[in-house]
Amino acid sequence: MSPTLLIALAVFIGVAALVVAAAMFFRGDNENKLEDRLTTLTTKGLTSGGRPDKEQQTLLDLMNQGPSIFDSLLGYFGQVDLKQMCEQANVNLTSSQLLMMVGGLFAAGTALAAVAKVNLLLCPLAGLVLCVLPFLYLRFKKSRRVKAFGEQLHDSLDLMSRALRSGQSLGAAFDLVSQQLKDPVATEFGRVFETQNFGVPIEDALQEMTRRVPNLDLKFFATAVTLQRTTGGDLAEILDKIGYLVRERIKIWGQIAALTGEGRLSGVVLLGLPVVLFLAVYRLNPDYCMVLFTDPMGKQLLGGAIVMQIFGALVIRKIVNIKV
Repeated sequence: MSPTLLIALAVFIGVAALVVAAAMFFRGDNENKLEDRLTTLTTKGLTSGGRPDKEQQTLLDLMNQGPSIFDSLLGYFGQVDLKQMCEQANVNLTSSQLLMMVGGLFAAGTALAAVAKVNLLLCPLAGLVLCVLPFLYLRFKKSRRVKAFGEQLHDSLDLMSRALRSGQSLGAAFDLVSQQLKDPVATEFGRVFETQNFGVPIEDALQEMTRRVPNLDLKFFATAVTLQRTTGGDLAEILDKIGYLVRERIKIWGQIAALTGEGRLSGVVLLGLPVVLFLAVYRLNPDYCMVLFTDPMGKQLLGGAIVMQIFGALVIRKIVNIKV
């Protein structure tokens, strides 16, 4: 098969995958039909903005919780749950849309590498590099959201404790947190409140929240609520103790960040300095640097330097990454 035909085929597959992903992302006919049915089934209509209210939206989410065919297929190859990845990152994407995007990026990267006259055997590597970008984005969104949730959790526990002491129910305390605090705590606690309003046991709703937000303190909270509803006890006092534990953990994290700041900065400098120095020398004298790519000994030295850089990065990360 000629290179021109390969490029045309890769471009066609990439464009087709991106078009299908965009169409699936922006389509809303099925969702609008569900919203119309919900309007007739619930006493509350649509809000002034033409969107479903909280209860309707929660019911929509529950109706769409079934695993897609992509999730079912990936389940045979391991614990790969694309839907859970998107939920944890709070990204409005389905498994099929994510896979379409990954396929489009792979085809686009392969086509661009072929257009740049890269060796055809190395063209798929460029596509694989672009394939990783959506997953890195999801990981970044997830880590930032989980961190923000952990910083807000102790405030939500204090608010729930005060609500319970004032005579309100546990469900009303969840609703109060969703109204008084900001995202992501408000969104997650609001989903628990709306879910248990539709008849789902609050233990199951909390279990779902711990799946969406992998936070250790949240698991303590969910376990405490489950045990209290089974064995009894003063839930307000339990929430106070968990809130105190969370605040102390955050305080220790701050102390560790201050003590390891020098090590983290040293790691950034040591990892970035060789790259910056190489670019500077290449700008001043390109022929001097090209020996690393043309001479066999230079290639070996370059490969050894890259391996040592990666090993050093892992060692520094192990030193400064202290778990509490």
